[in-house]
Amino acid sequence: MTAPDEAPLTPDQLEAALRRIGAARYHNLHPFHRRLHGGACTRVEVQAWALNRYHYQSRIPIKDATILARMDDPALRRAWRQRITDHDGEDQGGGSGGDAGAEDGGIARWLALTDAVGLDRAMVTAGRGVLPATRFAVGAYVHFCAERPLLDAIASSLTELFSPQVIGERVSGMLAHYDFIDGAALAYFTRRPPQAERDAAFALDYVRRHAVTPADQQAVMAALVFKTDVLWAQLDALWHAYVAGHPPPGAWQPDDDAKVWT
Repeated sequence: MTAPDEAPLTPDQLEAALRRIGAARYHNLHPFHRRLHGGACTRVEVQAWALNRYHYQSRIPIKDATILARMDDPALRRAWRQRITDHDGEDQGGGSGGDAGAEDGGIARWLALTDAVGLDRAMVTAGRGVLPATRFAVGAYVHFCAERPLLDAIASSLTELFSPQVIGERVSGMLAHYDFIDGAALAYFTRRPPQAERDAAFALDYVRRHAVTPADQQAVMAALVFKTDVLWAQLDALWHAYVAGHPPPGAWQPDDDAKVWT
């Protein structure tokens, strides 16, 4: 990373540094992902992953709303609010408070996956049985985006630069190896790549234009490292609880009704 007393990186150099961070630290390298995509996960492990990842997905529009609230530029807000719509969907029928997302939103598509793997939807949306480490990691990400400078918050989203490839691996691997998964269950992933590419291009352009001092450049690189840590920590927790077999008190455990033990 650039030291504060060094000359700033050019935008191309900064982008290259950010891409190196992703290449070294993105969670596609985690052994749980390799196990999941390679067909080595048990059904219980897939269920636990879907449940815990839903908690993360459900907090993404909340995170984006905290960023949106701090943007003074109307054009920037207009661009950023599309992220919230992508996840929450468009409620065309008036809706009611507390819904889990309109049918065209990413959150609703993720619920199609948790339904497909046999999880109780009320349990999933209530967040019962989510691993403590997942809660802490996701909460830390929301707080980071609410409290850090806007540039840092936007930079933390740059993990989306690396997501389309891992999504492709996930779809092909899960369809090939798990007979309880079909294309409808994976609709979130088939719809997400063009959204992620759009969002990553927007955030990368913003960071290239606004991270112009060595201090700012250090901060945006640190923000991306932080976000990769958030994603990695969630998979560490899944591995410890469900692969190594050490679930913490209150964590989801399978029973005949796929409910939570408390």
